Amino acid sequence: KALAKLAVSSGVAAHLTAGSVDAVLAAMNGTAPGKAWVAAWGGAKDPWFNFTSGNGFYSDDKYWIEHLDIPMGYIRDYAARVAAGGSIDRPTAAIAAERDRITAEYRELLDPDAQAAFDGKLGLARTVFPYVENHNFYIEHWSMSVFWRKMRELSALFQRAGFWAGAEDMFFLNRNEVRDAIFDLGMGWGVGVPSTGPSYWPAEIARRKAILTALQSAPPQPALNTPPEVITEPFTIMLWGITTDAVKKWLNGSSDATKLEGMAASPGVVEGRARVIRSANDLGLIEEGEILVTPVTAPSWAPVFGKIRATVTDIGGMMSHAAIVCREYGLPAVTGTGTASSVIKTGQMLRVDGTTGEVTILSAA
Repeated sequence: KALAKLAVSSGVAAHLTAGSVDAVLAAMNGTAPGKAWVAAWGGAKDPWFNFTSGNGFYSDDKYWIEHLDIPMGYIRDYAARVAAGGSIDRPTAAIAAERDRITAEYRELLDPDAQAAFDGKLGLARTVFPYVENHNFYIEHWSMSVFWRKMRELSALFQRAGFWAGAEDMFFLNRNEVRDAIFDLGMGWGVGVPSTGPSYWPAEIARRKAILTALQSAPPQPALNTPPEVITEPFTIMLWGITTDAVKKWLNGSSDATKLEGMAASPGVVEGRARVIRSANDLGLIEEGEILVTPVTAPSWAPVFGKIRATVTDIGGMMSHAAIVCREYGLPAVTGTGTASSVIKTGQMLRVDGTTGEVTILSAA
């Protein structure tokens, strides 16, 4: 956001549309204000471009530092909104005021002894929560970016030895198989005989890729096995939106194919065009004013929330990422629907009621 504001305020925002990242930087370097912007861009890379478009736990997550078109795309969107007179800042003052109002009202419902306990737990929560947010960046994003890069370097070693064809292929092995492959490669080198890996892994990896492709052809069921009669565990309810009623709805289905129900995660009612996103790699497809429909969101998706009108997720409760960010942006959200991303199609018109937790499909794509 700071880079977008700087581009607009220094009069170089037009260069952001020059094309590729290299083309943008070349255009920027043609003027003194542009050079200052490029310097700010370079300064932001370390450490902030160690974010990923996903959550950091998957080998195919794309890291900004390796895919500079991702942050540049966000900057373009932000700069366009700033240039048009819009705001790209979250209404933090209003959010804090609403937080304090709700906190005070709940506190007044308690007796004095309970109020003391409430105050203590609230103070503790406010103390530790920044560490939760910082953990997400330093561990899930930054440290995992280093881990995945090192794993690709290791995979390239096997690739050169003929164990598999691509640097990504090692991620089709489990950790014990990687250990065995290292032993195989090392022993072959040490005693001067061919390793067995090149005659085994290419076909096995191809088989596993075919399985993964087949699994991707159909959406998964919301849940497996026999559910408990009553779900009371707070983490499951608040973070994932898995409640007793939700499980019953998943099991029984709905008699109305145009309606889905989930958790009323952020209030408000809007109508708009659906954009179904099943991978973080497709976030660039989201257009202004669309309704985001997805299995689950990640903190790194925050830049797109300034473009959308509402969010609908398969997974998530009142304290899920989608719910929290939508409340911050004042967007309706219905989370924990179980099947929205597989039932709704991109282009369909939706009505999202974040107050009641209902999603209505108004028209075909």
